[in-house]
Amino acid sequence: MDNIININKLNKIYKNGSVEVHALKNVNLEIKRGEFIAIMGHSGSGKSTLMNILGCLDKPTDGEYLLEGIDISKKNPDELSFIRNKKIGFVFQAFNLIPRTNVLKNVELPMIYAKTKPPQRKNRALELLEKVGLSDRITHLPNELSGGQKQRVAIARALANNPPIILADEPTGNLDTKSSEEIMELFTNLHKEGTSVILVTHEVDIARYANRVIVFKDGNIVEDKMKEGVYNDLAREY
Repeated sequence: MDNIININKLNKIYKNGSVEVHALKNVNLEIKRGEFIAIMGHSGSGKSTLMNILGCLDKPTDGEYLLEGIDISKKNPDELSFIRNKKIGFVFQAFNLIPRTNVLKNVELPMIYAKTKPPQRKNRALELLEKVGLSDRITHLPNELSGGQKQRVAIARALANNPPIILADEPTGNLDTKSSEEIMELFTNLHKEGTSVILVTHEVDIARYANRVIVFKDGNIVEDKMKEGVYNDLAREY
């Protein structure tokens, strides 16, 4: 299994006047294609900073980030935007759906940016909405959906351009237990189909779905374990 992500000696420093905050400190990380990874850590640990860099939403201060062999640090904003749209699907805690746009159009949005032709766009969106169990909600607006349904739309939208990676930031944070379980089953199925899934979570029960758990503290990776033997440690920590 080849690496989809390689990170070498990655640092991120934020400056606030004369104060420097070292959010990531010489992070080294390899992620293989098709892995299902949970990233954990308390607030301020560096996990969200890492996710922003993985998603090409931010650049490291120094160090190397290779995404499918592409050196992200050498790309300009337009190139980064193209990479984000083609290679990464985003799922957020707050769903980030467009309120006055129906479900079908929300899912089509990444394909509009990718300049996919309208008939193909619509067919792909319908296919994905059926995949997430919402083919009967295509004309509904986001405010007509439950939280779990909104997140299903967000997952369908994230898959629109068939990206190799899904980045999910606290995807169950606004959901009840039943909806959380349904969403995590969707991620599990995507992983089985070969998609690389990387999610940030505070919840041990959510991390249990992943095959590998990476724990951050003070900008450093302090734990990086495969599924066997990791969850008792997490339960003590959280």
